[in-house]
Amino acid sequence: MLSTKRSRQLLLLLILYLAFSAITAIFVANGTLHPSRRPLTSEDETTARDLAHQLDSDFEDVSITTPDAVTLRAWTIHPYHSNGDAVILLHGLGDNRVGVTGYAQLLLAHGFTVLLPDARAHGASGGPLATYGLLEHNDLHQWFNFLAARDHPHCIFGFAESMGAAELLQSLAVEPRFCAVAAESSFSSFREIAYDRMGQPFHLGPWFGRTLLRPVVEFAFLYVRWKYHLDMRQVSPEDSVAATKVPVFLIHGQIDSNIPLRHSRRIHARNPRAVLWEVPNADHCGAISAAPQEFDQRLLAWFSAPQLGTGN
Repeated sequence: MLSTKRSRQLLLLLILYLAFSAITAIFVANGTLHPSRRPLTSEDETTARDLAHQLDSDFEDVSITTPDAVTLRAWTIHPYHSNGDAVILLHGLGDNRVGVTGYAQLLLAHGFTVLLPDARAHGASGGPLATYGLLEHNDLHQWFNFLAARDHPHCIFGFAESMGAAELLQSLAVEPRFCAVAAESSFSSFREIAYDRMGQPFHLGPWFGRTLLRPVVEFAFLYVRWKYHLDMRQVSPEDSVAATKVPVFLIHGQIDSNIPLRHSRRIHARNPRAVLWEVPNADHCGAISAAPQEFDQRLLAWFSAPQLGTGN
């Protein structure tokens, strides 16, 4: 009798646990696919235009339309004394193109044309959902075609941080013409970062998401696939880097508290030809603050080495 009662209690606890996991998964999934949007203001555009003027560059507001009818917007800035190359710059989650204007300033000063897009569901770009590279990798393929057709640069490079870094690395699966890319603080796969996100509110490691909160992760993947017809299991920068011939420069802070260093190490392990710079005393996307001179030197060298040729 006691054994039967205990079994019923355990069954009830299991049912409650699974119900909690399913409900939590719905909130987590919807919040993840609908991130907060940092609006692009007229003051932001004025500041960017002033920056372009100070650096002797032309400024243009441009857009493209994706096959799923989403309008994506960007700035292109062309230095009058161009070196003939171009760089696509991508921002992180919840940000917009303003977040990468500091990198644009560095590159413009050395003659690079820069393209600064707002990711879908960010800034002034359209789109109801952020998919962390699942759809965005094709968006970047379109931006590459746009830049190549309009400006005919000798080389097109890519630099991105955080979410943008993951999207850039995944774009290598459909865009092999990049001469080289640099990605700071990328996650290795959506599943792996999901484990981290489960543990971070409790100041615990990914083990918490892999074990006690594993049902939340699994229900969230199932819910997104059912409601939005998106298979987030395919979001995997490490898989794209493993298969690419494009030179990849990975940058990651050793004390990154948002996306831990192990993510870039996992990516690097899948393609040892990639270069990994582990930046001491740098937190999330903090390499340029922790080691500004070395950051500038390394990035410019990566985008200037004549032996890179093309990514093909």
